[in-house]
Amino acid sequence: MSAPSKWPLPEAGIRFLTPSFMIEKLARNPLTKECYPTAMGFYPEASGHRMQRRRHDDNLLIYCTQGRGRLKTAGWQGEVSEGQVLLLPQGVEHLYEADSTAPWSIYWVHFQGAATGIFLQYLGFREHRPVVSAGVSPVLVAAFTSLMDVRRTGYSTRAFINAANRLRHLFSQMALEITVQQGRGRNSFEVAQVQSYMHEHIDQNLTLDQLAASAGMSKYHFSTRYKELTGYSPVRHFLNMKMEFACALLDSTDLSVSAIAARVGYDDALYFSRLFRRTIGRSPRAYRASIRQD
Repeated sequence: MSAPSKWPLPEAGIRFLTPSFMIEKLARNPLTKECYPTAMGFYPEASGHRMQRRRHDDNLLIYCTQGRGRLKTAGWQGEVSEGQVLLLPQGVEHLYEADSTAPWSIYWVHFQGAATGIFLQYLGFREHRPVVSAGVSPVLVAAFTSLMDVRRTGYSTRAFINAANRLRHLFSQMALEITVQQGRGRNSFEVAQVQSYMHEHIDQNLTLDQLAASAGMSKYHFSTRYKELTGYSPVRHFLNMKMEFACALLDSTDLSVSAIAARVGYDDALYFSRLFRRTIGRSPRAYRASIRQD
């Protein structure tokens, strides 16, 4: 395991290392072997904080919530500011340090596991871009705080299994926050605002032109950017929302299939049923029958 920095820990700071015997357990356990924490902490206003590693055995994530710092790797160097996430995979030589005039406050976690490369990719890591923006998020701060509760459990195996799964949740939540920030970037739009527009018009058949207009963009740039941010084309995602709402109506009401079709913008119940089966994998009636058996 790569050692954390030897920066003198202030009273409000946290630095916790997972003991070797627990790391061995986590690496073998099927519930944790894909991804588990090996060290974690919080450094508030970390004046004088500096770390250089030529050999790096762990993966490392640093989340800056205040102030500034700097990072240098073989492929990138630059400033890290509040709301940004620093991602360093195993084996990457690096140097990072707090700014001298506005030292950063950071949450950090070292982690290992068979699937850590997948998690780093999911968070948006690229060799030429080891820093991504997630914004200063109370949700992420709470997730880090919850993760660090494991340091007060007397090295309970079950607590560490829980911590490993909290770490996975932290990564998935961070990926959502990164997507939101990307949606607020230059020449972009608020994804949540467009999706709110879709929900408000769930009973209509919005065209790509109408959706692009709601974002104030040309349909080509809107469609390309929307798919980059969500993984779906706008029209496909709108269809998914319709089918999602139809599922909720099939479960929570006794409306007929024709009435539900009308509620999601289809006059032809047979056409709606074909779209529903293609999306959900079964007919509306079969879906209602199966979900009410549970």
